[in-house]
Amino acid sequence: MSQQTEAAAHRGSAAWALLITSVAGFMAALDNLVVTTALPSIRKDLGGALDDLEWTVSAYTLTFAVLLMFGAALGDRFGRRRLFMVGLTIFTGASAAAAMAPGIDSLIAARAVQGVGAAIMMPLTLTLLTAAVPAAKRGMVFGIWGAVNGLAVASGPLIGGTLTEHVSWHWIFWLNVPLGLAVLPLARLRLAESFGDGARLDLPGTLLASGGLFGIVYGLVRGPADGWTSGFVLTGLIAGGALLVGFVVHGTRAKNPMLPMRLFRSRAFAGINAASLLMFLGMFGSIFLLSQYMQGVLGYSPTEAGLRMLPWTGMPMLVAPIAGILSDRIGGRPVVATGLFLQAVGLGYMAVVATTHASYGAQLPALITSGVGMALYFAPAANLVMSSVRPQEQGIASGANNALREVGGALGVAIMSSIFAAQGGYESGQAFVDGLRPALVTGSAVVAVAGIAALVIPAGRRRTEGNATDAAQSGSAGSAPVLETAGR
Repeated sequence: MSQQTEAAAHRGSAAWALLITSVAGFMAALDNLVVTTALPSIRKDLGGALDDLEWTVSAYTLTFAVLLMFGAALGDRFGRRRLFMVGLTIFTGASAAAAMAPGIDSLIAARAVQGVGAAIMMPLTLTLLTAAVPAAKRGMVFGIWGAVNGLAVASGPLIGGTLTEHVSWHWIFWLNVPLGLAVLPLARLRLAESFGDGARLDLPGTLLASGGLFGIVYGLVRGPADGWTSGFVLTGLIAGGALLVGFVVHGTRAKNPMLPMRLFRSRAFAGINAASLLMFLGMFGSIFLLSQYMQGVLGYSPTEAGLRMLPWTGMPMLVAPIAGILSDRIGGRPVVATGLFLQAVGLGYMAVVATTHASYGAQLPALITSGVGMALYFAPAANLVMSSVRPQEQGIASGANNALREVGGALGVAIMSSIFAAQGGYESGQAFVDGLRPALVTGSAVVAVAGIAALVIPAGRRRTEGNATDAAQSGSAGSAPVLETAGR
């Protein structure tokens, strides 16, 4: 084969890899927020209380978070293309099960299985793309991959609202099925198999993290309904806390832990990860409640609610490039901190203007401020993560950061819903607003603390070459995981 033919074949394989991994990443990222604008319709059709709605979101983010690094390590050991296809198959099948769910419990179970599939599939998208694309082209290709994932995050509430209003909420899940069935044979035919070196599987660490987080989230979700002193709630909170302590001890003492606790000795690594967890806690919890507020209290249709959320969720698509330039000139720390403080201001402003008859004009400044803040956070965050560790630890560091983001989302829905339930409820529009306001104030305070955590990051850290740049470009888009070989 001539050199020209080989080059053309390589370009073809790179184009196919970009298409396949971008579609898969879009599916996984979309399901983070696509369900939010469908929640009132799901509640109307399937019934269920506030805690059931929480689990329709948290069941996905929680399994996604705790299995993400484990899924990447499985791909390194048993074959990335093979495990990518396994994850995509699980995700597609679980999406069909969610679409056909006869009740709220079966929907929650299907969402949890979706999260398992996404945790296996998502981290391997970037690894497979890295293997297929020449080093000189990776910056551009990763930028496209990240933009597609960012589009999924931005359009999630709108797509969910449009399908719910004009077809049915079932189609927010059916949408994944033809995409998955189309991508599976392409992955088998067009992606090259690859393996990682020295991949390790930390089963004890995965079990400790999974059990601990489930116990904490279960206690927070059931607390308002069952009472904070009930046996199951106390057991969940205490046992979950104990298991998480065990996870920390394991990460300190084990030879090859999933998340080495020594990484947190770095102020930069500890600061950006604390900021990421708290930012997603405040953001996810707020979106969960605000999407219901716009429909249930203000009377917007699902599509109208999704459109009205775009100044918040879609702003990173416009502002992130500017934020990236700013971070190159003045450093990532001030840009991230400014973004988090703006997000906090936006949530606080929304808490002030939220009434049973608030106009969209009154809400718009809060949504735009929050959106700009989100964009300023996303653009430099991945680079701060990657530059806080040694090059050989960047896969683990990136995986840990993205897992903590998802954990923050699950905790945010649970904590802010508990505050909402304690102060208000669904009985009337005023009752909803009575619960929404203190929840948003809490979200604002949490994100402000995230801004303080970002200020802990040492100033003047310069980005590392290669992987850090690629990771920053691919991570600027949203909550999609940014991993090369997490857990390796």
